[in-house]
Amino acid sequence: MTLVYSTEVGRVCPGCGQPQAQCTCKAKVRPAGDGVVRVRRETAGRKGKGVTAVHGLPLDDAALAALAKQLKAACGSGGTAKDGVIEIQGDHLDKVVAWLQARPEGWAVKRAGG
Repeated sequence: MTLVYSTEVGRVCPGCGQPQAQCTCKAKVRPAGDGVVRVRRETAGRKGKGVTAVHGLPLDDAALAALAKQLKAACGSGGTAKDGVIEIQGDHLDKVVAWLQARPEGWAVKRAGG
């Protein structure tokens, strides 16, 4: 069992055991999801411009960036991978869902939102 919070120092890094402010490993730990990859269209904070967002991929940052590059090429659009989410510019919901379902990893892919 690892320590995650201390009343003396606050949050503790699960990687190195130091207080998060003095973390030496800078581990990026994402909360474990429910195993479902969700694809949805988002416009919030983008002045009405829509992006296709992919949430819940069980990948580290390097693998997420590589997958984002492949998705951008498949959609013929720009995008980014940040904070565990892949964002593809434009409305590519159907194309992204089909592409992710065809992958050999066997992820459960769901279309989320309206």
